Amino acid sequence: MAFKKSFNIPNIKMNPVQVLALGFALLILLGSLLLMLPIATLSGKTTPFIDALFISTSSVCVTGLVTVDTATHWNYFGKTVIMTLIQIGGLGFMSFATIAAVFMGKKLGLRDRLLMQEAYNAINLQGIIRMVRYVVAFTFGVEIIGAVILSSQFVPMYGWGKGLYYSIFHSISAFCNAGFDLMGNYTSLTSLSSNPVVLWTMILIIVASGLGFSVWMELWSFKSLNKLTLHSKLVLSTTLVLIFGGFILFFIFEFNNPLTFGGMNMFDKVTNAMFASVTPRTAGFNAVSVGDMSMTSRLLTIILMFIGGSPGSTAGGVKTTGISVLFLTVVCVIRGRNDPEAFGRRIDKKYVFKAFAIVALALALVLGVTMWLSYFESGQGRNMETLIFEATSAFATVGLSEGITPSIETGSKIGLIFGMYLGRVGPITVLLALSRRRPPTQISYPEAKILIG
Repeated sequence: MAFKKSFNIPNIKMNPVQVLALGFALLILLGSLLLMLPIATLSGKTTPFIDALFISTSSVCVTGLVTVDTATHWNYFGKTVIMTLIQIGGLGFMSFATIAAVFMGKKLGLRDRLLMQEAYNAINLQGIIRMVRYVVAFTFGVEIIGAVILSSQFVPMYGWGKGLYYSIFHSISAFCNAGFDLMGNYTSLTSLSSNPVVLWTMILIIVASGLGFSVWMELWSFKSLNKLTLHSKLVLSTTLVLIFGGFILFFIFEFNNPLTFGGMNMFDKVTNAMFASVTPRTAGFNAVSVGDMSMTSRLLTIILMFIGGSPGSTAGGVKTTGISVLFLTVVCVIRGRNDPEAFGRRIDKKYVFKAFAIVALALALVLGVTMWLSYFESGQGRNMETLIFEATSAFATVGLSEGITPSIETGSKIGLIFGMYLGRVGPITVLLALSRRRPPTQISYPEAKILIG
């Protein structure tokens, strides 16, 4: 039986984007059913469907927003279900299906390779299967190394069994940019704000996963900067600017804040400033209380969440390349050039159009979810900045919150579920999945002039 049959509903032909959108939805539903079971909770009681659906969506979409406390609500079965959903959601269910097919000796056809190309946002089909193998090996390799380092801290704290489990869980959650933690009482990593081993390990794991697998494949065979593609150069340069720019700003904004960095020594301030800069893109852990940060820092966090990581990674957001293309387009307009340029290369207008479309749809989604939340939370005394923060965190699959998620209304939970799903799958992917693409028209209309600005 051909491998491609497993991706088709009988008598219904689906294109790659439809398969991806439906696959994530089915995985979320399966996770919800498992988390509803009484055997998944410490209390032995059934979890309400809306909360199970919310946690399953947050896990598969590697977000980290939670309506029930992960540490105290779920038992080890429930936590393992969440960890498995995070791993599958981070890597993509297509990776697991492809690896299973390869191990079973199945031959992958063109359709299967197109699915993988769409799943990893790859530029071309050449070497796509080799890339999948690399992705799986790289993922598990980094997660194992991360778990080993974290175990040096968690095992002394919790003992061998619990310590190893916590190390594995947090390593997977960090690499997949999920933001789930097992510290309890919605505290994330605030109890470890003075533990540099844990924080710097998480920082390195998050940065490694946020660069994108195609970039790491190039770096693995690195010979010289001139050999790197424009994509990798944009990803690396933009990532460095965001990380160190965010670090400097957080360090300045929170330096004297008595509720965050004020009482720390200099090394801890540097560590926590770096952690605060890295985690919004888009891991979702926090080592200091987000609600206690200054308003300026919370605004900076929203900006970093919206940008997110890089294409082909486990991160969300509008991506580093999208923002860099928009910035280069602005520079192009100011300089009076016809096309944006970077590192001695011209960027095709189709990438400019796509970047503008993604950012415009992302803004529309964040504003739409914010409006939805404001309608249902109008009687709860929430301020608009808190709702925008929550909506951006959901879209960018970050998981940071100012503490309102557990107490929001059912309607708000539904809005955030759609925000997380659309943010993970991608607004353009969902629109393409729901629409029928027509071949490009050959008609060229007369040019007209309009006033801009």
